[in-house]
Amino acid sequence: MAHRDDDWDGEPPPPPFADAPPPPPDVVPKGEIYDWYVRGIDLLDGGNAAAAVQLLTHAAQAEPESRSVREALARAQFDAGMYLEAVGSFGWIISVNPADDYAQFGLGLAAAKTGDLASAVEHLALAAAMRPDITHYATALRGARAALAANR
Repeated sequence: MAHRDDDWDGEPPPPPFADAPPPPPDVVPKGEIYDWYVRGIDLLDGGNAAAAVQLLTHAAQAEPESRSVREALARAQFDAGMYLEAVGSFGWIISVNPADDYAQFGLGLAAAKTGDLASAVEHLALAAAMRPDITHYATALRGARAALAANR
């Protein structure tokens, strides 16, 4: 779901895992939260996004306000093809910090993958405007605009 200013009444939305019950002790990964985060990043960097999602989900449940954990989870969700979940995770980051260019970019890419090209263009345009020095932001924006125009 794309973030819109009129979707909430001044209070940021609750973290995606705020109402989730804690996992049973036999399914909690070994180690501390930081260990889960580091192993999740290693799995993501090694191309195993689905396994990274599992570890990073545990880390996000344990540290729901951690921006770095949320970003890693969103990246893993995107790489695992979980585009709607990635939209939600990147959207949460943006709800806390709308000036986060990388989260705007990630939300734009994930929205494009879900077929929401108007939202994709909006968030990619924000990312490209915030960081005109990052050429792949502008490249992604051009692609999303072309896809949107072709679908009209």
